[in-house]
This record gives sequence, structure tokens and C-alpha cells, in this order.
Amino acid sequence: MAIALTTLVGEADAFLNASRISDYCPNGLQVEGRPQVSRIVSGVTASQELIEAAIEAEADVLLVHHGYFWKGENPCVTGMKQRRLKALLANEISLLAYHLPLDVHPEVGNNVQLARQLGIVVEGPLEPENPRTVGLVGSLEEPMSAQDFARHVQQVLGREPLLIEGEGLIRRVGWCTGGGQGYIDTAVAAGVDLYLTGEASEQTFHSARENGLSFIAAGHHATERYGVQALGDYLARRFALEHLFIDCPNPV
Repeated sequence: MAIALTTLVGEADAFLNASRISDYCPNGLQVEGRPQVSRIVSGVTASQELIEAAIEAEADVLLVHHGYFWKGENPCVTGMKQRRLKALLANEISLLAYHLPLDVHPEVGNNVQLARQLGIVVEGPLEPENPRTVGLVGSLEEPMSAQDFARHVQQVLGREPLLIEGEGLIRRVGWCTGGGQGYIDTAVAAGVDLYLTGEASEQTFHSARENGLSFIAAGHHATERYGVQALGDYLARRFALEHLFIDCPNPV
């Protein structure tokens, strides 16, 4: 079965409420390909590797979390950007990208989906008074040590995380997928036992150690694989389309 590209984009935009979320890049259709869609390939980042895999899979749409045209970047279509766009356009593959709308969505969002993977019960936002907050807080069904939780994260995500061990058992967790290490002081204020995100900065160590907070950096890519899969599955069910998630491993 095939549907119009405009129908697919309209559904995704509306489902994610994309037009109402201010972001660092355009959300939605970034590159227009063929007008009809029957097969979606999804992945985390629209890298050359993922584009080539989508071409091989005969995708009509490439659905990603990290697309193109970020604020502040060089707008010239040269080098890596030229090669990526040339491959998409030559093969008439549309690029559909959602950044913050995919992070915060309550059903298919990266943060909610990561919680489901790790068995964390979502309790609410990391910043209750901030309507733009991205992170969440929640609890484990059974308390465990920071080392045991880190081993659990490694088993689920297939990647050894960076652990800074704090004080006591882990009962309440704060998290923000991707590059959310800047929220660590917010996590301290929220009173969680452990804060998990994708990356770490030099000062992250000191904030965690001096506040007695356990911290895990589990990988930007590794923590953001699940939202785009869930969105692709939703769209495939909605319109009876084919959907294939392709993971291009990234150690960062």
C-alpha cells in the first residue's frame, strides 16, 4: 500500500505537535523525494552510512531524529552536506526529521521509550515548573546499587556506560536522552538518586561527586534509538506501510 508523502508528513507533524515546539532545526520534511510512500526506513542520524542503507533498502522516506540545517551551521551545500543531499535527491528519498518533538512526546518520545526499555516508572517532568522541560523523573520497582543499575543499562543498551557512583541505593532516577548532561544540577534539585543521560562534560564529574549523586552517561546514540523506532512503527500501523529501523552503531 502507498500513501501520499503529504499525508504522511501531515500525520507525523500533527502527532508530534511539531509546529508548537521551538527547536534548533526545522522539524518535519527537510528533503522532498517521490510523492508516494510505501516504505519507511528509520534511524537515529541522517549520516551517509544510513542514507546508503536506506537506498539499499529501497526506502521512500528516511525518518530520523538528527537531520540537517541546524541553527548556526554553515549553510553552504558543500563537502559532506553536498554528498548527503545528492544521494537523497538522486534516489528521490524524502528526509523526515524530528528533534525536540521526538524527545518530549509522551507516547513515542525518546525519554518515555528509554524508560520502558530500562523499566523505570515515569512520575513526571524533571522541571515541573518549566513547560519546555525535556527530561523526566521516575522510580525503579526495586531499589538497586548504582553498579547494578549500570550493569542493567549495559545489558539493555548493549554499550558499557560511564558510571560515577554516588551515595546509597538507587530508587528515584532522573534522565534526559542525548546530550543532556547540562541538566545534572536540575537533577540534584529534583532529589533523585541517579541522573542518566547520553554524554558527559568535564564538570559533570564534579557536580555528581560533590552532590553525592550517581551519574551515568550511556551514549548519545544509544539512548536515542527508541523514539524514532516507535514513531516509525506508529506511522507504519497508521497507514499500513513497511517500516525498517536500521541501526548504524555510534560509540558516542
